[in-house]
Amino acid sequence: MTRGHRVSVRDLLYSAYERTILGHLRPDQVPAHVGVIVDGNRRWARGAGAGVTGGYQAGADKITEFLGWCDELDVKVVTLWLLSTDNLHRPEDELRALLDVITDLVDALTESRRWHVRLIGNLDLLPSDVAEGLRRAARATSDVDGLEVNLCVGYGGRQELADAVRSLLREQAEHGRTLDEVAESIDVEHIADHLYTKGQPDPDLVIRTSGEQRLSGFLLWQSVHSEFYFCEALWPAFRRVDFLRAIRSYAERERRFGQ
Repeated sequence: MTRGHRVSVRDLLYSAYERTILGHLRPDQVPAHVGVIVDGNRRWARGAGAGVTGGYQAGADKITEFLGWCDELDVKVVTLWLLSTDNLHRPEDELRALLDVITDLVDALTESRRWHVRLIGNLDLLPSDVAEGLRRAARATSDVDGLEVNLCVGYGGRQELADAVRSLLREQAEHGRTLDEVAESIDVEHIADHLYTKGQPDPDLVIRTSGEQRLSGFLLWQSVHSEFYFCEALWPAFRRVDFLRAIRSYAERERRFGQ
């Protein structure tokens, strides 16, 4: 049996397996909001004998493919963590390569007019030319009625909470309230209204690739009742069958929401 034939048989088996999983999923079992920590691009590059930039590009290519899978299942919101605040401390040449890949990705997603793209994070931490280009591209999809795609760039969970509290205090100060008055009246909903994801539902399912089993600060506030799925595959090697397994795992769980 030739290698090409083995690959063909394997693909047929996976295709049949995917259809089996889909056949057992009801529409109401599909999460409305999926968050993804797209981890493992650099490790994939080392294993593939590619440069770091090649790993970043392979990860970006996977995102477009992944969004297509989400469209097929009628997922409403997807949040993808592309660049953390910790990543900003990487060597300058590596960081610039990553920012270039992200910029090209955002441009491609917005030009497709398939999805409503939003930037989530503190873009003021990025070089000004990069930040302005990202903002301009994302604004171009404000009228697109499709899957909402949150791209986390310059994002950190602690940074988000600090920015939310800062925004809340400024808003209250504009209304002439003292710090003591704010302290007496503040509740969790006030903070939620100032998060980067304000107006969106919290993630039902959070997926992390690469075998790591931690959140690393991803959507700290929003994921309090999320279900988590950790996958061994590195992000560029993440397959549709891996995604369907995550959805099946989610569908099999009884969500308690802390009760």
